[in-house]
Parts: sequence; structure tokens; C-alpha cells
Amino acid sequence: MQSPSKIFGASASTATPAGLQGWADLPEGLLQSIVPLLGSFLELLAFAGTCRSWRAAFSSHPSKSTFCTLLPPLLVRPHISVHAPHLPSRSDDGHELSTCQVLDLVNLKSTLHCQIPEETFEKLCFAGSSYGQLICGGGKNCLVVDVFTGAKVSPPQLPFDDDTYFYSGMLTAPLTSHNSHLLVCAASNQCSIQSSLLDWPVGSDSWSELRLDDSRIVQIVEFDGQFIAMDGYYRLYTLSLAPQLGLQEIATVWWNGMDECPYLRPWIVVCGVMLLVVDHCITLSFDGAPVNYKVYLLNMSTVPAFWVEVKKLENYALFIGSDVRSPAFSCISPGRWSGRSNCLYYGYYYQPWILHGLGDEADAVWDPENDPDLVFKRNWYIRLQPFWVYPSMFYAGQ
Repeated sequence: MQSPSKIFGASASTATPAGLQGWADLPEGLLQSIVPLLGSFLELLAFAGTCRSWRAAFSSHPSKSTFCTLLPPLLVRPHISVHAPHLPSRSDDGHELSTCQVLDLVNLKSTLHCQIPEETFEKLCFAGSSYGQLICGGGKNCLVVDVFTGAKVSPPQLPFDDDTYFYSGMLTAPLTSHNSHLLVCAASNQCSIQSSLLDWPVGSDSWSELRLDDSRIVQIVEFDGQFIAMDGYYRLYTLSLAPQLGLQEIATVWWNGMDECPYLRPWIVVCGVMLLVVDHCITLSFDGAPVNYKVYLLNMSTVPAFWVEVKKLENYALFIGSDVRSPAFSCISPGRWSGRSNCLYYGYYYQPWILHGLGDEADAVWDPENDPDLVFKRNWYIRLQPFWVYPSMFYAGQ
């Protein structure tokens, strides 16, 4: 992403308060009191990029991660190239870099972009993204790349053949945390019946492996202090890392007493204090939304836990990409940045995003000018699709 100085073409070096040598000498407490008042990624980037002391004040701010719920995520569009002659065309290790468009819903006139190594497009498979990191792999190799800084981490080789296929990948904490783990669900090839859940404690020299009997883990989220995993049959599990990698199924009853999930490819998303599942059903309307996304809340106060339909997400918006492996996000009070509540922002390949109303509001929100060939179900794609992300700087120090 562009540095704040390049975005604004100016520096904070004008008049300073009496008794101070410069703006860099402002007390950290004063600087940190400014951080919550910033209302966009551009303002946050400008603040953090002003000088070393201001960046340190931002990095040490105790609640900067709240911006990951107060502001919408950024939309990375890997297939849209941006001309940036002032940026290097290769990384420090010699790999070619692709400069990609980045959109900020708070300020669509902003000129943001990121540089992603082309090897992630040509040789590696997308496995997921987490804490501002792009997770991908190919053959026996796995790679974790910061979406905006380009910093790379290479875990040990995977215990598979050269045909490794990735179903999901996520970090349990920021890479800088002392207890960060990289979790990957993979198989020896795409046609393999058996898959494994693999755990790499960041910085160690080996993976732990949990062989899965009849399914694959397609999503893992952190909720209420624990990790919740969903498999290919949409069964839920609590995931433990210690004393060893393990899964414990959560007994769950679907709505209307159904034993199995009635949807084709739902996903789970943490929304405040709620754990939600979302998916769509096809409608027969010819003058409104062709699909209707519905939201269900998991009530875990009983055994078995059960799903309850949420008629309206009063003050939340959801964000999702078309690839099954891209994480979903939620944002509170979207009206703060002129967004719409009870809506789903679907990152799309041709149009930047498609806006859907949830539940009964689907028709009221649907724009008839949307691409008529839009595929609504999420899928596993060979090519990296547009995905939503929060920069890693918002998680530093967690």
C-alpha cells in the first residue's frame, strides 16, 4: 500500500506547540488520545506513517483492533492491475510483484493498492487469509505473505506429495504473537478421500497432523475464547491446540428439527457476541433479488445447541468473498461510513461488490443493474479471487 506521505504529499512539519522541538515530540498519551478519533484507513495510515514516534503510539494503542469492527474491511482485487512506476517491480528475494487495486468503502476516491508476489498467482494455491496475511501453498510448500507490506514467512515443508490441495488455512493469532499457530486443512491431491488438519506453531520446525476420517475442515473462526471449526458436511467442532491438536463435535440441531444443513454451501461468521451461519436460497422473483440470504444464530445455551433464524441484523453489515477459503467479516454501525445495516457486501470479480439485503429486505436492496451472470454460491477457485482484509497493523501487539 502507498505510504501516507505519498498519498498526501505532505508531512507534519509545520508549527508546533510551544516548548516542543517538533510534532514527533508530542507525548504518547496525547497521540494515543487522537487514534480513536480517526475515521478512515487513510487517516490511520497517515497518522501511523507520519514519523517513528507516531507509529509507535499507534502500535502501542491498546484498542486499535476495534477498528476491525468499526470500519469496513478493505477489498483487494488481485485481477485489477494498477500502474505504479514509483514502486519496485520485484521483491527483495527477486520475485516479481503484481500491483493490485485496493478499495476502501469509506473513501472510494482514495488511491490504494498493494503488491502481491506473482508466485501466489502462478505457482501457489490460495488457502485463506488471516490477520492481514495471505496464506497460500503449492506442492509441499506453504507461504504466509503480509498483504500490504509483502513480508513473508515460510513454514517447514508439508508432509504430503507434490500435489497438495488446500481446503482452508488460518492463523490463530497475529504472526508477532508468541502463541501464534498456522492451521491448514489439506490433502495429498484434490481427488484424495482423506485430508488432514495440520498445525504449525509459528517459528517451530515441524507440523502436527490430525488425520480426518470422512470430511475436511473448510472454515475455522475464533469465538468467545475458543476456536470453532466447520467441516464439509457443515458439522461444527471445538478445536483444541493443546495438549495436542484435536476436534470435539458440537451436538447441533438445525432449524425446524432438521438433522442436516439444508443449504448448499453456508459459512459461519462472528458478529459481535453472535456466531452466525449464512447462506442463500434461490427465489422465483423476476423483479427483485434472485437470491435471498438468510441468517441463523447458534444458541449454545442448551445441549444440543440449535440454530435460530435472525430476522434482522439491526446494526451490522457482513462482508464475504466468493472463494470458500476467504474469511467473512462483520462491521457494526455501518451508517458511520454511509454503509447499510442488515446487508451483505459480496466481493465480486467483475463488479467490485454486490450489495444484498438480508432476509425480507433482499428485494428492497437489490440493484437490477447488477451483473445478470453473477454466480451466488461460494466455491473453490484456482485463481485468487477478490477478498476482504484488514491490514496487519491493526493486530500488531495483540
